[in-house]
Amino acid sequence: MTPALARRVWQARTLGAALVLPPLLSLVSFQRLASWVGRPGPARPAPVPDDASFAWWVDVVLGHLPPPWHSTCLKRSVVLFHLLRRAGRAVSLCIGVRRDAGGAFVAHAWLERDGAPYLEPPLSQPATFQIIATFPEARPGAR
Repeated sequence: MTPALARRVWQARTLGAALVLPPLLSLVSFQRLASWVGRPGPARPAPVPDDASFAWWVDVVLGHLPPPWHSTCLKRSVVLFHLLRRAGRAVSLCIGVRRDAGGAFVAHAWLERDGAPYLEPPLSQPATFQIIATFPEARPGAR
C-alpha cells in the first residue's frame, strides 16, 4: 500500500470512528466502550500516519459535526484513543476531576503516553486534575 493510500485509509477510519463513537458514549457503559476501543489493532504492514496527524484529523472532523458529535474532551479522547491503539501506539485514556475556583465540579479526559499527557491542547492542564479512571486499567504498582 502506498503512503498516500494508507493516509486516505486512516482518514476514512478517523471519520468512521468520529461518527460512531461519540453517540455510543450515551448508549453503552463507558467501561464496555473503553475496553472495545482500547484493543490494540493487528500488525499493519501499511504506513501509519504520525500521531499529530491523527489528533489534527480528529479535531477537524469533530469540530465540524453537530451534536451529539461536536467535540468535547471526552469525545476527542475516545476517538483518538481508539485510532492510536489501532495504530499500535501505547497510549492510555485518563479521566480526572477537580473543583474550579468557584467550587464547581469539573471533569476532563485526556490521553497519556509514557506517564505524561499526550497530544493535549495547550490550555487543557491535565496535571490539575485528580485521575479517577485510566484505560486500559492500570495494573497494581503501574503508572
